[in-house]
Amino acid sequence: MAINTKIMFFNLVLVVSALLLISMAEGRVVDLVSAKGQSAPKCQTVFAVEADDTCFDVAQKFGLTAEFFTGINPNLNCNALFVGQWLCIEETF
Repeated sequence: MAINTKIMFFNLVLVVSALLLISMAEGRVVDLVSAKGQSAPKCQTVFAVEADDTCFDVAQKFGLTAEFFTGINPNLNCNALFVGQWLCIEETF
C-alpha cells in the first residue's frame, strides 16, 4: 500500500508541476503581447475588392501607405485577393 501511495503522490506532483509550467508559459506570452502595446486592429471602414484589384491599387485609391495598409490588414495575402473580399481601409483608434 505504501508504494501505491508514493506513486500516486509522485504522479500528482508531476501533474501539478506540468500545469504550473503551462500556466507560467501562457502568462509570459500574454505579457509579451501586452508589453508591446499591440492589439488587433479595429476596422472602421472596409472596401470590397473588385475585379483586377491589387493591394497596391486599393492602397493607392485611398491614399494609404503600404505599411499602413498591411498593418490594418495583417493576415492578408495580396497574391490571393478575390472579388468581394473585404479589406480594411480605415482604422479606429
